[in-house]
Amino acid sequence: MDLKKYVARVDDFPEKGIVFRDISPLMADGEAYRYATQQIVDYAKEKGAEMIVGPEARGFIVGCPVAYNLGIGFAPCRKKGKLPRETVEVQYGLEYGKDVLQLHKDAIKPGQKVLVTDDLLATGGTIAATIELIEKLGGEVVGTAFFIELTDLKGRDKIKEYDIFTLMQY
Repeated sequence: MDLKKYVARVDDFPEKGIVFRDISPLMADGEAYRYATQQIVDYAKEKGAEMIVGPEARGFIVGCPVAYNLGIGFAPCRKKGKLPRETVEVQYGLEYGKDVLQLHKDAIKPGQKVLVTDDLLATGGTIAATIELIEKLGGEVVGTAFFIELTDLKGRDKIKEYDIFTLMQY
């Protein structure tokens, strides 16, 4: 299935000069969404994933159906102040400034095999921060999976020690 048919190109969003790859049409088409999700489910099985972690918010869109399909847990990686119980956190750089991501302290068991999912691999900063949190908790990141990779932004370089699975590249 050609999944690129289900990704909308939006020029100059969120600011002039940026090309936004919108997965809303992919999610709106049940067959395409199921197909894309199944590709990541198959990858997660191959990697022996025992837990899925996705960063806020589109990582939830990818990770939750994968976890559900496999009958394993999903842990949300959220921005600071969004999780109600005790957390671990990591600060990471953005293009202009810094942000903080958090995971609940009990989200990952030591030695647990974790797959990180998100809709898009761009610069790799959010995914690198997510991986750092998982490893702080003693988890083993067995792979990363994305619907889309923006190759020009070289996010792969930031997480090159980890296995990377993408369905589409731009």
